[in-house]
Amino acid sequence: MARKVLIVDDEPNIVLSLEFLMKKAGFEVAVARNGAEALEALAGEAPDLLLLDVMMPEFDGYEVCERIRADAAWAATKIVMLTARGRDSERDRGLALGADAYVTKPFSTRELVAQIEEMLAAE
Repeated sequence: MARKVLIVDDEPNIVLSLEFLMKKAGFEVAVARNGAEALEALAGEAPDLLLLDVMMPEFDGYEVCERIRADAAWAATKIVMLTARGRDSERDRGLALGADAYVTKPFSTRELVAQIEEMLAAE
């Protein structure tokens, strides 16, 4: 059964490239364009992993991460924050809120896919 990845990003070009990349790697893909859509998507069939942008309308990635970690029903969902914000304090905040990984843009697509596969294989 294909693992489900939810891409949460408000930048259409990034969504398209991530969606292509994840489908090519064999994942089932869903997309949310802001924090509110991400939380709605989680209320349905929870994905195995979120690729979560930090800077978005509605709720930013930090708030989405915090809300996910506050709900025991989503405890198994892995969160990879993808952001242009690369300062240590921002990375530390994301990890402290419960993100499993914090990846700064631009990133290596090969390394991202390998990291996601490794995270989901560990379950």
